[in-house]
Order: sequence, then C-alpha cells, then structure tokens
Amino acid sequence: MSISADMIKKLRDLTGAGVLDCRKALDTAQGDMDKAVEILREKGLAAAAKKASREASNGIIGSYVHMGAKMAAMIEVNCETDFVARTDQFQALARDLAMQVVAARPLYVRREDVPADVVAQEREKYLGQLDDANKPQNVVERIIEGKLAKFYEETCLLEQPFIKDDGVTVRNLLTDMVARLGENIVVRRFARFELGN
Repeated sequence: MSISADMIKKLRDLTGAGVLDCRKALDTAQGDMDKAVEILREKGLAAAAKKASREASNGIIGSYVHMGAKMAAMIEVNCETDFVARTDQFQALARDLAMQVVAARPLYVRREDVPADVVAQEREKYLGQLDDANKPQNVVERIIEGKLAKFYEETCLLEQPFIKDDGVTVRNLLTDMVARLGENIVVRRFARFELGN
C-alpha cells in the first residue's frame, strides 16, 4: 500500500512523532492508522523508560488558582532542557498537574515519599479492621496490600487518576509526555493552599 503525505500528516497530528517515524509506523501497519498509533506508542514508551535515568534539572514552577481564589497550588516540574521547559505542551502539563493538586489533594508526590511510620500506621489500622475477620494470614496480607494500594492512589500524586481523564494515572500521563517531548520529566514537589487551612 502506498503511504500518502496526508496519512503521515494525520499520524503526526495524532502522535506528535517525527515524519520518518510516522512513515515507518504506517509502512509496518500497512496503512492502518490505529495500528500505526499503537506502534508509535509502544516505541515511545520504550524510549521513555530509557530516558528515566537522565538528569532533569531544568523546568518550571506551574501554578493554578481555583475560581474564587480560595484554593491554589504550585508545582515544580523538571525536564532536561530549557528549550522543552518553554514549550506550550510542557507548560500546559505543569498547569494541569497544579490543577490536579488542587482538585485531588495529594499529600506526597510518589509512594517512596510516604514516611515509613505513616505506612506502618495504615497497616495497623487495616489489621485492626480485620482482627475478627477469621481469615487465613495470607488472605489478610493480600487485603492489607489492596487497602495500601488504595491509600497510595488517594495520597500520592503519581498514583492518582488524572482529573481530565480518569482512565490514565498521573504517572502514565508523565510517561506519555516523556515519549512525546523526548526528555525525562520529573515532578519534584508541590504545595497546596486553601484559604483558612
């Protein structure tokens, strides 16, 4: 099948990938646009995993003030170069993440940031809830792990469902953006403000 310039342009608009990458994906997918998007997505996710170890020391501080100016958030999002930090996509990402902090009220950026004593308290609480459940120890452990996963999803920014698309976690959103922009992206920290709190 011959690949037209319009097909390549359409795929570029959908994925943000380069012209040659789009052409190769369309060739491999024999002109099937959906398959080509999936090929580019897999390639991008693999590239994102390679970039995760690279230093991200540039970036911006994104902010969001909710209507009525009673809640706001600031978030530091880092990337590898100042060039990427100035792109509209990166700045929109930082603003969306600040909006996420206002709306979803995370306490930590990632699981590893949760203090060990907080995790131990949560475990104790869940264990107390299951004291008279009369279940085998391995079942109790699985239930506690499930409850801890839910705790992380509620309190850790990267684990939360993205407020604009709850089928995607914030971590997946960042991975997709790494694939699209070609640089490692890291959320360093955030602060949330609410009037009277």
